[in-house]
Amino acid sequence: MSDVSTMTEDEILEAIKSEVAANRVFLYMKGTPDAPACGFSMRVVQILELVGVEYGSRNILEDPRVRMVLSQWSDWPTIPQLFVDGKLVGGCDIVTELYQDGELQQMVPSS
Repeated sequence: MSDVSTMTEDEILEAIKSEVAANRVFLYMKGTPDAPACGFSMRVVQILELVGVEYGSRNILEDPRVRMVLSQWSDWPTIPQLFVDGKLVGGCDIVTELYQDGELQQMVPSS
């Protein structure tokens, strides 16, 4: 998904689906992995780095419609949202719990 400001909501939805399908692990977050814009996004980035997994990401702050379309599609209201193998894993609390239980390490391939 490049410049979303010129996209319709249907095009944004197709781009979201494409990003999730094209990446084994994908994170929708506030900010970027190098500069998270909220503590929850920062925590998930830290966990993914500890696990050593390659992942794609999208800054949902680029356009408010991205968050709206994403949350409608995923049926998950909060950000961040982590997808693995095309399926929503959850947000910060769930990712943290899965990591602490060792389950996330089994779900995602380390680099």
